[in-house]
Amino acid sequence: MGYRVLAEATMVVHFAFLAYVVTGGLLAWRWPKAIWPHLAAAGWGLAITVFGLHCPLTYIEDQARRRAGEQGLTTGFIDHYLTGVVYPARYVGLIQVLVGLVVIGSWVGALTVRRRRSVTLG
Repeated sequence: MGYRVLAEATMVVHFAFLAYVVTGGLLAWRWPKAIWPHLAAAGWGLAITVFGLHCPLTYIEDQARRRAGEQGLTTGFIDHYLTGVVYPARYVGLIQVLVGLVVIGSWVGALTVRRRRSVTLG
């Protein structure tokens, strides 16, 4: 039971991380210093996507599921839970571009808010 709990908890953390990568830049609109951890998270997400790196959360979930007697993840986390489930596989490239645009848009928005605040305050 412990491994199953670990697998489920890891899955939840992984979904939360993905949500943060996509929308975390919006936090910097309110808290400008929040951009730095988001840059790191988005950079990690980009590296995994571009260079095909293996995510440690995927590894932990896979191993925990196997040790719990369940089927492990036969593909990566996104391929397993999102591709073909939330959106068709043929749209992977489009989804990646849209996510990138959301992230970049959130950074542009954060920069715009920061500049407006400095003009207003300064």
